[in-house]
Amino acid sequence: MNPNDPATSDPAIVIIGTGFAGLCMAIQLKKASFHNFVILEKDDDLGGTWRDNKYPGCACDVPSHMYSFSFELNPDWSRMFSPQEEIWAYMRRCADKYGVTAHIHYGSAVERIEWDDVKRRWHVTTTSGDVYTTRAIVSGSGGLHVPSIPEIPGADRFAGPAFHSAQWDYSCDLAGKRIAVVGTGASAIQFVPQIAKQAGRVVVFQRTPSWVEPRPDFEFPPAVRAMFRAAPPVTRAFRDGLYWYLEARGAGFAVHPRLLAPLQRLAKRQIERQIDDPALRAKVTPDYTVGCKRLLLASDYYPALNRPNVDVVTDRITEITETGVVCADGSTYDVDVIIYGTGFKTVEVIEEMNLSGRDGVKLQDVWRGGVEAYHGITVAGFPNFFMLLGPNTGLGHNSVVFMIEIQVQHVMSCLRLLAKEKAETIEVRAPALRRFNDRVQRRLRRAVWSTGGCNSWYLDDKGVNRAMWPGFTFEYWANTRHARRADYEIR
Repeated sequence: MNPNDPATSDPAIVIIGTGFAGLCMAIQLKKASFHNFVILEKDDDLGGTWRDNKYPGCACDVPSHMYSFSFELNPDWSRMFSPQEEIWAYMRRCADKYGVTAHIHYGSAVERIEWDDVKRRWHVTTTSGDVYTTRAIVSGSGGLHVPSIPEIPGADRFAGPAFHSAQWDYSCDLAGKRIAVVGTGASAIQFVPQIAKQAGRVVVFQRTPSWVEPRPDFEFPPAVRAMFRAAPPVTRAFRDGLYWYLEARGAGFAVHPRLLAPLQRLAKRQIERQIDDPALRAKVTPDYTVGCKRLLLASDYYPALNRPNVDVVTDRITEITETGVVCADGSTYDVDVIIYGTGFKTVEVIEEMNLSGRDGVKLQDVWRGGVEAYHGITVAGFPNFFMLLGPNTGLGHNSVVFMIEIQVQHVMSCLRLLAKEKAETIEVRAPALRRFNDRVQRRLRRAVWSTGGCNSWYLDDKGVNRAMWPGFTFEYWANTRHARRADYEIR
């Protein structure tokens, strides 16, 4: 394998996806002077989640200087919590700067992936019929790219525009319209305040309230940005301070849920300060421990609910008609537009990968008892296959970009082991995978996601948490950045 061969239909490595994960993997390969790889992107532009989500008010809920690569600090973030356009532009700059763009094959959605036991190669087939034969695969497709739209009887009969927040229809003029918003998750709390300013009426259909903490957002003054540009160590120190602040907040996730009590008091105080109506206050106050579902950040959501043209409905939706929404109590709401702020399929997307490993075994069959991977990255029986942001690597308190960087270090370590031993394949040993996941699940059983009294998208259909990392990110870094030779079988 010549690392300088041009990437063709037979590249040494295939990367799937051009979000933060895919770009980080590609950049680290380039930095290691390895160029024989391709990146398969289903769309016509890079960016993943930050390309797709363009709804009004879309922004990150992690501080900008942490939601970026540690090796590519950006002194010019305009705000503490950057808007979507800035994040997307940052990703494009990184791809161009490190020479990654030329490796991207756009319009290449992966249809199936199959391991050839004889040739010891992967065959990757796209929906357009292209086939790539490769030694290794790194899946960076992530879990926030397939919208989750609830199956509500009659939804297809609705006569007006209806769309998911990740597929925002900007051709739809919302001025003066009656709008139904289904869902009150991370996207909805950002776009509801924006559309409420122009809509005639907004009806927010809330199934379960979320804990919403104030978002300490502010604009970085030009002088501060100039200082960051002139003194990179200052930018690094600012980022490091943010990291440890976020890690400290994660004690309730990593140590004991009772340590989340200050966050719950802060979120409850925001409700009391921003909502005067006792009935509305009761509707939006959760009855579960903060952190059990995703903790949200917003300072303008509750004031938006106070507006005279906004209503919050907590009755279950039973039907959608040609003209509106019907709830379980028989009430009907005539609307012109329906917007789904109902999040994404996460665990389901990982489960549904059309992937066949050694001896033709399907990944779905291996995962019939539950989705799991060693450090969330490798699975026994699937040689030279790596996942980024795989099972149990999500976070409730810090930046997933940091997790991605650690995982990419792990993959690079595995590739170096292959090169060092002049071997063909590397795959995790089943006992190592079992030990790791048993340890993770033991910690999860006493974590807030299991004891907090709520049901969330973190849990699979058996109620097992297959999404979240139950510890500090520095723990994950210490145990994951280098592949342990004893945990891998190298042939």
